[in-house]
Amino acid sequence: QVQVVESGGGLVQAGGSLRLSCAASGTIAEIKTTGWYRQAPGPQRELVAAITGEGSTNYVDSVKGRFTISLDNAKNTAYLQMNSLKPEDTAVYYCNVVVKRFSLSTISTSYWGQGTQVTVSS
Repeated sequence: QVQVVESGGGLVQAGGSLRLSCAASGTIAEIKTTGWYRQAPGPQRELVAAITGEGSTNYVDSVKGRFTISLDNAKNTAYLQMNSLKPEDTAVYYCNVVVKRFSLSTISTSYWGQGTQVTVSS
């Protein structure tokens, strides 16, 4: 099995910074992609940023230039550095990891963390 644990959320004033961490553990041969999603009150979960195991990244337009996603393959840990935070960034942030559990397998499996709350006050 694979466990995904997020940390680093909290309360910050507008203009401040937070760094989220996403640690994956368990039987992991390769991390294919890691994505940070957020969900404000309501049903929709939005992809904020994603990174592949090779380091290719993409961001939603609203965070470009403010957020940076990175990956430490040795630690199976991804980070989301969030700068110049705005009240509209307030949400629960979830990490999703797509992994190949066994080196000879062709199957990739998706796992979610439990989420971490980010609150930005004006």
